[in-house]
Amino acid sequence: MAAPTVTASLDASTYAPGEPMTLTVGYADPDTRPVTVTIVLTDPDGNSSAPVRVTAVIDPLGVEVADDSGRAWTMVSDTGTTAVYRAVA
Repeated sequence: MAAPTVTASLDASTYAPGEPMTLTVGYADPDTRPVTVTIVLTDPDGNSSAPVRVTAVIDPLGVEVADDSGRAWTMVSDTGTTAVYRAVA
């Protein structure tokens, strides 16, 4: 099993107190695989519906952000590979 990978970047290298800070986290896990379920309904006369598919990720990664100053980081978005967080300097 391969280890998950992560990258992180802030939108600036220095901040004044009270300035917004944006953190972008890229992450991946080579062992995480999607599963697709396909459903077809068939009635007693043999008539079938069109297939319907739904995909889910088994064992998705969770991203948590904390810093040594105790700031509250709020998640703005998360695509499953990139998460964006904001806090105040």
